[in-house]
Amino acid sequence: MKTFQYKSKNQQGRAIAGVIEAENETEAVSELRRRGLTVTAISVRKGGSSNSAGSSLFRIGRGSSGGKRRATGRIRSIDIAVMSRQLSTMVAAGIPILEALEVLSDQNENPQLSEVLGEVAADVRAGKDLSAATARHPKVFSDIFVNMIQAGEASGQLDIVLSRLADYMEEAETLRSEVKSAMTYPVISLFIVTGISVFLLVGVIPQFSDMFSTMKVELPALTQFVLGLSNSLRESLGLWALGFAAMITCLALFLRTERGQWVRDACLLKIPVFGPLFVKVSISRFARTFATLISSGVPILGSLEIVQRTAGNRLYADAIARASESVRAGDTLGEPMAKTGMFPPMVTRMIGIGERSGSLEQLLEKIADFYDQQVRSTLKALTSLIEPIMITTIGVIVGGMVLAIFLPIFKMIGSINK
Repeated sequence: MKTFQYKSKNQQGRAIAGVIEAENETEAVSELRRRGLTVTAISVRKGGSSNSAGSSLFRIGRGSSGGKRRATGRIRSIDIAVMSRQLSTMVAAGIPILEALEVLSDQNENPQLSEVLGEVAADVRAGKDLSAATARHPKVFSDIFVNMIQAGEASGQLDIVLSRLADYMEEAETLRSEVKSAMTYPVISLFIVTGISVFLLVGVIPQFSDMFSTMKVELPALTQFVLGLSNSLRESLGLWALGFAAMITCLALFLRTERGQWVRDACLLKIPVFGPLFVKVSISRFARTFATLISSGVPILGSLEIVQRTAGNRLYADAIARASESVRAGDTLGEPMAKTGMFPPMVTRMIGIGERSGSLEQLLEKIADFYDQQVRSTLKALTSLIEPIMITTIGVIVGGMVLAIFLPIFKMIGSINK
């Protein structure tokens, strides 16, 4: 048995220090937790039994060196969703919120999130509400999270609100992953097509250039175009690369401006084939977020402000802002939303019915479910459509270059036969 010195806090937050005997540090920490203590530091007592020459220090939520654990990696929305569900379960089981936060900080596998939860727990221990403590970390906890926590604290239904938050974030992450996966295929295909084209123009076509120069036949227009493009790329490859880099840089700088973001979002909604998909994603996000906030007790105007900030598209954010102003002036929500022209009649009419019947959150959830299904159906159709389009594009490019090479040869053979 070894003797350990420890520092801890009880459920009231009072600091307690002492000694305990156990086989190892893990057993010592487990025993202290069974006594209702949260361990902050523990080490082998000097003069006690130990297999090492010195006293090894073990700190809860720290690295083995005893210093502050280095936050590495990033905090994903799915990490927050899992944490919310775990916190909801513990609060529903009657575990005090401070102890639940300390447990989650100790056991979380994401070092950065563990550190943030430790800071939130420290703020709660100092007397802050959970909503105020999480609001100090805006890069980790969104406006939706903080406002819903605040509503849950006010209504005494924090466990239910946390469960709704987890459901919302899991649904949003699932939809985001599906859209991202569907967008990955065409982007990769575009790079492949570009790579094949550059390889043929720089590495293959020039090998036929000298042969064509010795042929006493007039080159077809297609061959002249391909040879000219190939020569331009080979002779001015640096300028092409510089021009492309300058174009990308200018575009990136433009997209950082308010006007650039508005133009980008407007273009996304009008892109052939993909535009309708982005419209459905925007409506689904609006309905899901709005329904989750209202059902958690956040006032409708506050919910609209949060939905506006999290819309993900400037055009929809502007439309929601205009509708919010009308609601603030005393109007219902359905009619001003219809006037924006950004929402289909089905959506605005269902919202109007929900306002009149007092079941707005239920109808918003139905709208979100419907558009989620529409997004998935559209993604499936796009995936089936993109593959033959890309195969055809590659075939046209490669076939066009092959044809450009063989047309002069066929023409020369024809002249010889004559």
